[in-house]
Amino acid sequence: MSWSWEYAFAAEEAARTAPPAFLREVERKADELVRAAEALYVHGRSHDDVDPKGGDITVPGGMFRYQIVVRNECVYVVQMTHLGF
Repeated sequence: MSWSWEYAFAAEEAARTAPPAFLREVERKADELVRAAEALYVHGRSHDDVDPKGGDITVPGGMFRYQIVVRNECVYVVQMTHLGF
């Protein structure tokens, strides 16, 4: 399995109604997070420590919250907020 990202929880529902330009920015940043996590946690599947703390990232039009689950080799976008301007 290689690293990936996906929408989880309420972010999946929010992605259905968010503007395409906002989603492109969220997806671009999520791709960057995946590349960084993959470089930092080379042996992700065998990771036996606590997962790193997630965070918030501001993008044009809003923000999103993410969580990295190393053993799943996945970055989860768990919440998105589109501000509408």
